[in-house]
Amino acid sequence: MLTLGIDDAGRGPLIGPMTLAGALLTTTQEKFLASQNVNDSKLLTHSTRIKLAKIIKENSEAHHIVTVQPNDIDFALNTKTNLNTLEAIHTAEIINRLNAGKFLEKRIKVIVDCPSVNTAAWKKTLSQYISHSSNLTIYCEHKADANHISVAAGSILAKVTREDEVAKLKKKYGNIGSGYPSDPTTKQFLKSHGRSLSEAGIFRKTWSTWKKLYPEKQQATLEGF
Repeated sequence: MLTLGIDDAGRGPLIGPMTLAGALLTTTQEKFLASQNVNDSKLLTHSTRIKLAKIIKENSEAHHIVTVQPNDIDFALNTKTNLNTLEAIHTAEIINRLNAGKFLEKRIKVIVDCPSVNTAAWKKTLSQYISHSSNLTIYCEHKADANHISVAAGSILAKVTREDEVAKLKKKYGNIGSGYPSDPTTKQFLKSHGRSLSEAGIFRKTWSTWKKLYPEKQQATLEGF
C-alpha cells in the first residue's frame, strides 16, 4: 500500500499562481519523513520548508507539482468553472500523473486536503476527472496537512514552489509583498502598478480586489451589432 498526499498553496492571493503538489510515499518513507519533522507547511519557516522539500523529493516514490497561473484561473472563472472545480481538475491531474505505469499495480490511498466545505460533493467532482481509480481509495479531508505526513509533504512542495514563483515576480517587478489582498505592500503595488502591468499575467483579475480598483469598461456585445 502506498499513500499519495495532495495539498495546495496560494489559493487566495491576488498576485501569482496557485500551486498543487502530491507526494507518493511508502509506509517506511512516511515514518522517515515524520522523523525529519515534516509538518503542515504553514507551521514551518521558509528555510525549513526549503530543506524539507529536498528531503521529500529524495525520499518519495514519486512526486508531481502543478502550477496554475493567474490567467488560467481567470479563464476558468470567466467560463463558469469555479475555483473548487479547477482544483479538482488539477488534483486529478496529479493523481493521473502518479497513478501510472508500475504504480497501477499498487494499492494507493489518496488523501487530499479538501478545499471545499462539502467534502463529499468535492470528492464526487474530483472522481469525474480521474482516469483510473480501481486501485485507489480516496479520502478528502479538512486539515489533512496537519493530520497526515503524506499531505504535509505535499503542502511543503506546493508552498515552496509558490514561494519560488513569488520570488521570481519580485525579482522582475519589485516588492509585490506576499501577493495576498490583505497585505499592505501588495495593496500598494496593485495601486501603483496594476494598470501598467494589467496584461503581464501576474494579477488575478477575477478577484474582487482587482475589480473594485479597476472596474471593467463598458464593452460592446454581439447584441449591439
